[in-house]
Amino acid sequence: MTTTAVVLASAVWRALGTVVDPELDEPITELGFVAGCEVVGSEVRVELRLPTYFCAPNFAYLMVADAHDVVAAIAGAKRVSVRLLDHFAAEEINAGVAAGDGFDAAFPGLAGGELDELRRTFLHKAHLAGQERLASRLLASGRSTHEELVLLRLGDLDASSELDELRRRRAQLGLPADDEAPLLVDEDGAPIAAEALPVRLRFARTTRVSIEVNAGWCRGLLATRYGGGQSADSLRPVETRH
Repeated sequence: MTTTAVVLASAVWRALGTVVDPELDEPITELGFVAGCEVVGSEVRVELRLPTYFCAPNFAYLMVADAHDVVAAIAGAKRVSVRLLDHFAAEEINAGVAAGDGFDAAFPGLAGGELDELRRTFLHKAHLAGQERLASRLLASGRSTHEELVLLRLGDLDASSELDELRRRRAQLGLPADDEAPLLVDEDGAPIAAEALPVRLRFARTTRVSIEVNAGWCRGLLATRYGGGQSADSLRPVETRH
């Protein structure tokens, strides 16, 4: 690869790493959903795959559209193609994303509206699960009690990837994410009262476990469908010369 191609390829992979499966709350690069990525000069071609032929088209559309948007935003990526493979609605999704007309236009008469509300619903679930991970770790370590947890601010926590992720989720949801923001808040950003915390944490734990189990299930289906021998590194962008 030329230096320019290496820089572009690295930028493409980093950008794809910011695209998450909304339901599984993990990057598509880590889930193995990137089937191929090719850099040809300033042209970038990405192919995505999913665990089954019948994965929900609304989630599939979100991932293809998000992947297209983040790659297209990279300086130096002049032409971008993101295609979904081996899916019953691939033709409609690929055409819709390429045209930029949205989910409703891709599935006229079938879609129940655009996907913003769906995305927000799963962002709230991911945020709830993220709070539970941090709270459970503090409780398990003996560093905090329930009464102390509701008083903690984000700035009181040690730096960690989980804390960074929680701040990003809050920023996406428009919730307070600065150091003075409470660790535990509801869907509107209001602090959780101590008496409500046990029930809140049980519900959050159920949400977190559900997300993690679904992610494991989907990895198994993907490995069954395509084989489990491909590492993420083997799917990083390559340059093709004409």
